[in-house]
This record gives sequence, C-alpha cells and structure tokens, in this order.
Amino acid sequence: MQMGDSVFMFFSALLVWIMTPAIALFYGGMVRSKNMLSTAMYSVGSLAVISVLWIVAGYSLAFSTGGNAFIGNLDWVGLKGVGFTPNGDYSATIPHNMFMMFQLTFAVLTVAIISGAFAERMKFSAFILFAILWSLFVYAPVAHWVWGVGGWLRELGAIDFAGGNVVHISSGVAGLILALVVGKRKNADAAAPHNLPLTLLGGMLIWFGWFGFNVGSSLTINSVAMTAFINTNTAAATGIIGWLVVEWIINKKPTLLGAVSGAIAGLVAITPACGFVTPFASIVIGFIGGAVCFWGIFSLKKKIGYDDALDAFGLHGIGGTWGGIATGLFATTSVNDAGANGLFYGDPSLLWKQLVAIVATYLFVGIATFIIVKVVGLIVSLRATQEEETLGLDITLHGERAYHESNM
Repeated sequence: MQMGDSVFMFFSALLVWIMTPAIALFYGGMVRSKNMLSTAMYSVGSLAVISVLWIVAGYSLAFSTGGNAFIGNLDWVGLKGVGFTPNGDYSATIPHNMFMMFQLTFAVLTVAIISGAFAERMKFSAFILFAILWSLFVYAPVAHWVWGVGGWLRELGAIDFAGGNVVHISSGVAGLILALVVGKRKNADAAAPHNLPLTLLGGMLIWFGWFGFNVGSSLTINSVAMTAFINTNTAAATGIIGWLVVEWIINKKPTLLGAVSGAIAGLVAITPACGFVTPFASIVIGFIGGAVCFWGIFSLKKKIGYDDALDAFGLHGIGGTWGGIATGLFATTSVNDAGANGLFYGDPSLLWKQLVAIVATYLFVGIATFIIVKVVGLIVSLRATQEEETLGLDITLHGERAYHESNM
C-alpha cells in the first residue's frame, strides 16, 4: 500500500462526493422557484439512501469477485471482508474500503443525475423507492459488467475509464424512460430557469468535482492520471465552445446556460475516454460533445416530444454515447498501455466493442428501468397531482419554500 495513492484517492472521493450537492444547485436553479427545494431533495435523498444501500449490498453486487459475468454475489454484504487491506483485483496500493467509498460516490451521483428528467412532477416517495430498486437491479449489474472482475463487457475488451456507460448512458437512458412514463409537466413549454447564478455555481462545482471523478479513476498518481486531468479540463472548455458556436449560429445569442451546459456535455463526453486518448483528441471530443448535446436538447427532444425537464438524457445519454464511440475512435496505447488502440490507431475492433457495450447498456437499462417504474407505480403514486404541480412541490410535498418575501 502506498500512502501517496491513499491520500490521492481520499481527496478524489471527496471531490466526487461534492458533485451530488452540486447537482442539487445545478438542477435547482433551472426549475421554477416553487420547485427548487423539491428538486434539490432528489439529490439529498440519493446521497442518503444510496450511501446506506451501497454498504448493505450494492458494492458486493457490483464488485465482489465470486459472481458471474452479469452480477457479483453477496460475499461482501455489509462490507464483510472489505477492510483496510488492499484488494489486488482492483488496486494493490490503496485500502479496499477506500476503493469502496470512491465507488459509492459514483453510485450516489448516478441516481441524482436521473432526477433531472422528472423534476417538478414526481412524488418524492416514488423517487426513493425507484432509487433503491434501480441502484440494486440496474446500476450494480452495469457497474459489474464494465468494471467488476469477470464482467462480460470488461472481458469483451470494451473500455470505459470513468463511467461513460456505467454513470452517464445508464442515467441518461433511465431519465428518458422516466420522462416518457411519468409524462409531461403542466405548462412545460412555459417553464424557465428561476436562478441561473445558482445553476452556474452548481455547474462549476460539478466541473471541479469531475477532476476527482476522472483523474481518481486511475486509482494512482501516474502519467495516465495527469493525462486524464488535462483531458478533463480541455474537453469541458471545448464543450463550451462547441455548444456556443452552434447556439450562436442557430439562436443568434450565446447564453450562460448554454455555456454551463456545454461544459457538462464536454465533461460527459470525455469521461469514458479521458485516460485513453491524447489531449488533442480531447479537444475534438469535447467540441463535438457540446455540439451534439445542443442538437439533442434543442432538436431531438422537440421532434420526439418528451419532457426531459433538465435534460438528463440530452446531456448524459447523448454525451455518454458520443464519448463511448469516441473512445473507440481515438484510444491509443501510447497514452495508456492498459487500454487499446482505436480505429484511428489501426484497430477497428475496439469501435465494434464500444458499440456493443453502448447498445447493451441502452437495451438493459431501458427495459429494466421501465419495469421498475411500473412496479413502483403499483405501490405508490408516481406523479404529483395537478393541484400539487400548480402550487409547486416545495410547499405541497415538503412544506417549505425556498424564498420568502421580505417584511422590510
């Protein structure tokens, strides 16, 4: 075990942890003021419920080494056998329970991201039940496929450095299914962000936390980690540029919300590739990520007609899909000899493996999420009533307001 790696991973876990409250601010600023607190509560609820669930069974199902190609077993339930001694299957230089905590922050964040799709209309009780079932029966299997010992996508040779499939495609697709099943908000076309400075603060904290998300996935300080650091920042920057260029051409004005959204799009796109590609490739990946996510949110969503309130699918689903494809194009063993060469470096087979991973994730997450939502709907009401939506979920579901008129 190396002290330097342990300190690095401790700090990385803290950075990823802060991304969930940052999501609460990012999402909260984008909804109407009467729903700010209810939207933030989805993230707070994720932090509470998934933190406990991960300890009880989630980590074992995702990462235990005695399972099969599709899911782990229950050997590590309640963290039995998960202590300070490193587990060489994942890292020989950091404590096993440190690795577990780092992965916990990913599991929490993924559920929080999904909440953007159904903001302003889903019952908090339904969300909590959904979060529990989805984390156990969707997130844990996909994490095992990609990162777990013996996982079938890992054995296939598909690569995902920090969670393009596991976090972003899975949360985006789940969000799309929920948006379709729960239905559109009342007066969805008239909805507008009530506090863009709050969204800016949340977005910049997400960017800050993403360094732990991507760089920490190296599990050590080395040249790959530093390349991931550079690529993460670069792709976020070019994601802004890509989004604003398209927005400026089409809508004639570059917006702050567009800039923040472009940064998130670039970060999502580089996530699966950050430890496998060159900095020049990250420029291209981030720029296209910003542009393609703009298209997904302002064109595809309107054509299909779904109400993904805060664009969980538009940013994470579409951005993650492009990132997985880009990994198959730009990956090179000159950056990371534990990775593979992509199409542009002479090996088209990696692109095929990435496409298999993306399609498999879409199908499994889409079908499983639909089933879970229907089961939840049989137990509790999924959607707030029309009166609750009209008055706002903050006061009707939580009994509080984000803002009060001054008496002065």
